[in-house]
Amino acid sequence: MRTSAKPHNGLRPKALRPSLNTRRAQLDMAGILLVLLATMVLMGWFGIGNLVHALTFPGRLTGAVLITVAFTTLLAVGAVLDYWVSHSFQHSGLVVLIGVFAALLADSLLLLRTVKNGDLLLFKVLFALLTAGAAWALYAVWRTSVTVPAPKRVAAALVVSSALAVTNFGYQNLYLPYRREARPLITLSVGKSVVRKDRNAFTVPVDITLQNHADVGFYVLGTEVHAMGEQVRLSPRDRLRQQWRSDAEQFATSSGEANPLSRREIHQPGELVEAKPWMQPGDWIEPSDSFTTRLVVELPMDTRYDQLAFYATASLARKDQIVLDPPLRFVTTSWGGDVPHWVKEQQKKGTDSLLYRARVHENNEIDETIRQPHFVTVFWSFGGHGAAVQSSITRKDDNGSRPLSGEEQRELVSRYGLVNLSSGPVERTLWDIKAQQ
Repeated sequence: MRTSAKPHNGLRPKALRPSLNTRRAQLDMAGILLVLLATMVLMGWFGIGNLVHALTFPGRLTGAVLITVAFTTLLAVGAVLDYWVSHSFQHSGLVVLIGVFAALLADSLLLLRTVKNGDLLLFKVLFALLTAGAAWALYAVWRTSVTVPAPKRVAAALVVSSALAVTNFGYQNLYLPYRREARPLITLSVGKSVVRKDRNAFTVPVDITLQNHADVGFYVLGTEVHAMGEQVRLSPRDRLRQQWRSDAEQFATSSGEANPLSRREIHQPGELVEAKPWMQPGDWIEPSDSFTTRLVVELPMDTRYDQLAFYATASLARKDQIVLDPPLRFVTTSWGGDVPHWVKEQQKKGTDSLLYRARVHENNEIDETIRQPHFVTVFWSFGGHGAAVQSSITRKDDNGSRPLSGEEQRELVSRYGLVNLSSGPVERTLWDIKAQQ
């Protein structure tokens, strides 16, 4: 039901207004107010959080957009009261229409984000109800025959604002996760060997350098460097074709070290000589920064090894995609605590592990709210075959109970900017030192 238009002192008649004479009109106004107020509170909450705490410019831009939507819906709340009750502003119906449209666009985009990134059912249901409510509210306002001055301009403004919102949403959820990955670099440099004065032992130093040439900083989740002792015998004659085939098969199937194809050299499987972390878990490296440390390996002069091979690995996370709640605390060992089943299986094969854990936070307020708390677990593993470090981010109740599939690992890399670096083998022959006996 709408009020009739009557001339007013010879001026242009006022726009037709809906009245509250029917139960339906009262319910329409109450429903529209509920949708606008709920959207305003959520958009203001997410908007302020993103504008203040988001780690990226697109995240803060999203915060500014959400605050604008919250302000628009606030104006629309006042316009609803004027449009249905006081009838004092000629274009209050248009303000309501724009506010409801902004609420529908924002609620639907956040619903898509929640379905894609969220794991809390509450927010999926909430945004689904708000999106449906905003769609109904848009229809309810439209059927009152709102007066729209310069409809082409209003339509163009709505199209442009919608395009900007969708573009920003696509940039954050489609482009950013798959943009070119930034990767620091690990280098190994073997120094000059030194023979002890009593000539019973010698040392081989190796410098490990982490260089960050990227324009973002990285958290250091875990690092390791290890030296493998290798025995290399020389065949008195050229090796047979079948032996080359065996070396090639080992190269194709090996997940760690692989012997090279050689006409005379016969390589034995390497054995772990020394291993250690070379950066503290939870440290970070800033853009254009570098870090260098040294590992010194000491061996007896009569060692059975003919050469040493050095390896270094690191597990990092981008500081613009994750907030690490320091410190990364030591949790347990594979031989003395409650660990995932796959870690126990590795232990049966001769690999022990140390576990570290810390809480992580999302890089924006929206994902921080719609997702359950997540934790990073770092596994520092070592055994006779060598050493390695790997990390996993899961919910607390998951606790890294299984190895991640390839798809899950790619999702982690995309969301949290996880980077696994490796360097080596860098080999150092020992024949010149052993000749000094």
